[in-house]
Order: sequence, then structure tokens, then C-alpha cells
Amino acid sequence: MTAIQTETIAHADTQASSAKRDPVLIALWITLVLVALIWVAPFVFIVFTSLKTPAAITGTGAFMPPTELAIDNYSGAWSRGNFANSFLNSVIITVIKVPLGLMLSAMAAYALAKIRLRISKLLLLLVVFGTMIPFQVMLAPLFTLVNSFGLIDTYPGVILPYIAFGVPYQVFILHGFFKGIPKELSEAALIDGATHFTIFRRIFLPVCLPVLAALLILDFVSTWNEFAMALVLLQDQHMWTLPLGLMSFQGQFSSNYGQLNAAIVMTVLPATIVYLMFQRYFVSGLTSGAVKG
Repeated sequence: MTAIQTETIAHADTQASSAKRDPVLIALWITLVLVALIWVAPFVFIVFTSLKTPAAITGTGAFMPPTELAIDNYSGAWSRGNFANSFLNSVIITVIKVPLGLMLSAMAAYALAKIRLRISKLLLLLVVFGTMIPFQVMLAPLFTLVNSFGLIDTYPGVILPYIAFGVPYQVFILHGFFKGIPKELSEAALIDGATHFTIFRRIFLPVCLPVLAALLILDFVSTWNEFAMALVLLQDQHMWTLPLGLMSFQGQFSSNYGQLNAAIVMTVLPATIVYLMFQRYFVSGLTSGAVKG
């Protein structure tokens, strides 16, 4: 049998195996499309309703696009719900908490992974144990602690607990990533006289940018949408974040579905924008951190 005949037979076998897999691939794509439609349908309903007049909401189907755009639903919800103040509070808390928490987590993960300490494994175990504690059971003692420091209805009173509950998970992911980086890089830099801070800043920090981008998405979304802890620690209405403002708006104007859905869109839009900006790093960043330590 010649080489050409062998190659032809192998090519035919490949085509035959591909043909056998085609029904499976088609079924998989159909399943993925159906799941995507199920997830997208509520958001389509919310967006369409936010752009409809009260008459159009009751007179047309839920998933029918609006015939005339009621843009004033957004301006009305923004002013009536006092979302300017809530939006500012959410921005301040998120912009401070997310970068600060990521930087603390990155430095802690580097120290646990690359600095030789006898208690490194014990410290890592304690940090990982922090991911197993549901924050709901900690709300009562957390309120007592924050109140004892006089930080109720303040930005630090919310930012510090947010960081405390967010750092363990981030350290766990980053520690696995740093463990996968060859130790020869840091050892060579130490021999050349570099400090650990210099090694972290110039070698490890640029390498872990995809992981940090993925964690930034998760941390931004969770901080922006956090409700229970903010409800306990922020009792002054002027300090409310957007989820709390949306709760109040829903209670006052629940019958105005156009403005209510406009308020929902304005609440989730910033998190959606951040995800779309960093989505290309999301999968690669998480898989980079899932290495064996």
C-alpha cells in the first residue's frame, strides 16, 4: 500500500468520524442556544418594558419591542428614586474596595507562595477557611463590631468588611497561580539584590494581570450588587448603595413598571459594562489560577 493510499484512507476515516460526531455537535449547539435564550429572555423583557409607556405595557406582549421609545422612564426613575446619590455611594465604595482588595490579596498570595516561612501552610489554611464561612451568619457580630468602632453609616464601615470577606477567595486563586511560576525567577532576582517587593512589582504583578482582570470582574460585580451587608451597615438613606435604592424605589413605585424596569437597567448596567470590557481575560484568567500548588 502506497503512502498516498494510506493518507487517503486516513482522511476518509477522519471524515467518517467527523460525520458521526456531527449529530452530537448539533445537539450541543442547540442546547447552548436554548440555555442562552433562557438567560437572555428576562433581560430583554426588562429592557423592552423600560422603554414602553404604561399603555404600551398593558396593551402589548411582554417580549414585543416598543413602538415608541419612552426615554423619560429613565430620567423619571433617576430623579424620583434619588439614584444620583446612591450611584455616587456605589461608585465610591466599589472604586476603593476592588483595587485595594486585589492588591492586598496579590501581596498576601505572593508572600504565602514565594517567601519561605514555617507557618506558610498554616496561614494558607486559615485564609482558605475564611472562604467557607457564609457571611450571613456573621451579620449580627459584624454589626456589633462595626458599631463599636463608630463606623455605621460610613464608607470605611462597609469597605473594610467587604475586603475582609473578599480577600480569602482571591488569595486562594492567586496563590495557585504564583505557585505555578518557576521559583528560579524569584531566586535569580534575589541573588541580584532585588527585594521581594521589587520582585512582586516587576516580575509577578505583570504576569498575573489576566488573573487579576478575571478577579476584578467577579469582585466588581459582587461588590456592586451586594445587598445584605449594606442593608445592615448602612441605615442612613443618604448612604445607601444602588441595590438599596432600588429596593426603596420598588416599594414606592411598584405600579410604574416602566420606571421600575428603567431603574433595574441603570442598576445592572455598570456591572455589565465592566464585564464586557474585561471578558476576554475572564476564562483565561480563571484557568491560569487553577494550577496545582
